Amino acid sequence: MKRSSFLFHLVSAGLLTHAFLLCSAFADSPHYKYFRAGNPTDLQSKTQGGFALMGGGEDLDRAFQWMCERTGGGDFLVLRASGDDAYNPYIQGLCHVNSVSTLVIPDRVAASDPFVATTIRNAEAVFIAGGDQANYINFWMGTPVQQALNEAIVRNIPFGGTSAGLAVQGEFVYSAQGDAPDGPALSSPETLSNPFNPRVTIVHQFVDNPLLKDVITDTHFSARDRMGRTLVFMARILQGRRARHVRDIAVDQRTAVLLEPDGMATVVGAGSAYFLQATQAPETCKANTPLTFRGVDVRTLRADERFNVRQWSSSEGVFYTLSVESGAIHSTLPKGAAYTSISK
Repeated sequence: MKRSSFLFHLVSAGLLTHAFLLCSAFADSPHYKYFRAGNPTDLQSKTQGGFALMGGGEDLDRAFQWMCERTGGGDFLVLRASGDDAYNPYIQGLCHVNSVSTLVIPDRVAASDPFVATTIRNAEAVFIAGGDQANYINFWMGTPVQQALNEAIVRNIPFGGTSAGLAVQGEFVYSAQGDAPDGPALSSPETLSNPFNPRVTIVHQFVDNPLLKDVITDTHFSARDRMGRTLVFMARILQGRRARHVRDIAVDQRTAVLLEPDGMATVVGAGSAYFLQATQAPETCKANTPLTFRGVDVRTLRADERFNVRQWSSSEGVFYTLSVESGAIHSTLPKGAAYTSISK
């Protein structure tokens, strides 16, 4: 064989081997789908915990980089109930990790497959993608997936989610059970006018995160005008005596709250994050009657401002109080002031 031809074959073989190692591995059963990019062998590494609470919309590089830095170079796992491996190349392009995998778990049979729980337990970071939180509740709650997610929190690994993947992280979860798959999302006006609208469905403790005790979350906040429905969620939790105190973390699109294990949170991105706390029970919260619910304190923060979730306090951002009277929201902020997301 001529030297030039021999070298060509060596280089070609090397490139093919390199490409094979970098390309996505694919595995599935009749139920789950698994896509893996990077090293096919798991790497155990020292991790640093934390929670990335992403509001949805365009993905935020800084939030994913924050998660990746905490993996110790280990294996990053994306969980979904539908979709494909679109996150794999995106995260690989941002991060230096051993592997990036996507596991699609579309039903309860898949959620009970031993491979699925084992894959979650072997990950050094877990991220729940956007989609429909009703699927996460219906398919994963009460299965080994839920158990493995809660074990991941105990293992002190970075844990995150965007949109629906954030919506399921609080102690209380708006489960979207009444939403049609392709229909409009539950809106503020329809909840404020009837807090017991059948679409207001709230479940308890899908994820057991002590930092988010008594907390419900909301996403796409300003863009989809969700303050009204968030206030209804809080009122319903108190009215049903499901908690003595209730709080809310709501996040705008292209925005994230990066929550440290010690309870300190930093806002990153283009929008705002809203930290709400009820100071009293609702006055009127019943079927087919507009809500009356006074004394909800709000602290709204923008990029690089910080909030202590354990103490539920901050000296940064803007503080104001909201009250709902017969379905109409009133604020102590002057009309037209910044940092608001208030249903008219």
